[in-house]
Amino acid sequence: MVWQMKKKIVLCGLIICIMCARLGNLTLCAEEGAEMEGQLYARSAVLMDADSGRVLFGKEEDVVRPMASTTKIMTCILALESQKGDQIVAASANAAAQPKVRLGVKEQEQFYLRDLLYALMLESYNDSAVMIAEGISGTVEEFAGLMNQKAKDLGCESTYFVTPNGLDGSDENGTHSTTARDLALIMRYCISQSPCKEEFLEITRTKSYQFTDVEGSRNFSCNNHNAFLDMMDGALSGKTGFTADAGYCYVGALKDGGRTFIVALLACGWPNNKGYKWADTRKLMEYGIANYEYRNVWEDVKLPDIFVADGIEESDPYKAQTEIPLCAKGKEELYVLLRQDESVEVKTEIDDSLRAPVKAGEEAGRIRYLLEGEEIASYAVVTERDMDKKDLEWAVRWILRMMSLY
Repeated sequence: MVWQMKKKIVLCGLIICIMCARLGNLTLCAEEGAEMEGQLYARSAVLMDADSGRVLFGKEEDVVRPMASTTKIMTCILALESQKGDQIVAASANAAAQPKVRLGVKEQEQFYLRDLLYALMLESYNDSAVMIAEGISGTVEEFAGLMNQKAKDLGCESTYFVTPNGLDGSDENGTHSTTARDLALIMRYCISQSPCKEEFLEITRTKSYQFTDVEGSRNFSCNNHNAFLDMMDGALSGKTGFTADAGYCYVGALKDGGRTFIVALLACGWPNNKGYKWADTRKLMEYGIANYEYRNVWEDVKLPDIFVADGIEESDPYKAQTEIPLCAKGKEELYVLLRQDESVEVKTEIDDSLRAPVKAGEEAGRIRYLLEGEEIASYAVVTERDMDKKDLEWAVRWILRMMSLY
């Protein structure tokens, strides 16, 4: 008897220890995220899940700031989507007059646009950006309009482009700027949603690239300055930036297993602090890898039968209360990137009734999956079978059928 009592005490103690450890881990996850904000150099920062576009961590993520040459990811993806074959572009006086950092093009000098994309993304040349913009749209202003429309299409609510190279600038409609959240959304599009995502990744991961002008009279060599590519396993892409107003900026992506993370940093130090952006990027990526895993949050929701007004059961035509069974239309799995202390809420919304006639597959409600109050997935609740309407025409057919049996 005493032995059994001791055994129960030990078992209860073990359960309490496990629960305390779990609660401690959940608290640690939340605290680690809160402490991160004070540990970052960047004034604005985002860690984003590339699959869903969800912000996993944010520090002043919606504050509008200049973004320097991180602008060029938008310039590059638009050029890839708009170029025409082996398109050739000529340097205008405007392109040739761009400040450093630059390729050093001469007015009327011609280049293949695809070569300029490497100069744009590896060396961040400002004259290359202007040549690309003018080659695609005719003028920098027209190309900026294209950039702003794409940003709007991607849901970037606080982004405004004036230049294709990210040099500080403004016009009558605003200042060249974005937010960390918007910048991460643009990178998400570049690496996972654009029809030219593979070309974008190929260019931005290239270590070095050589090319000539169209005539072959001058040779050029470009080297990739994205140090993040060699910092962490799984690094996918990235773009640095710096201007006097913007400070050091960076946007980059990393793939780890089935997870893809994006980091966007704005105002991450000024001269003599060039390494801040790499420290912040590593810290945020490591936080994502350590704390977020995919979990299957699908629930087999028990659905009630739904009342059908004026419906008829062929097996029991005199039945007054007619109902149809329902089912969820969707796959039996839903994987969501979650932190250990996060959970998904499932809400079922079913109509009060349907009116006959009803067809199989008719929507009668929805099952909604919510994370922090935001809908992350939704599945239709549909009828499993047909049901005819009990009306005069049906009554006549029924009577005639009954008469034929006698």
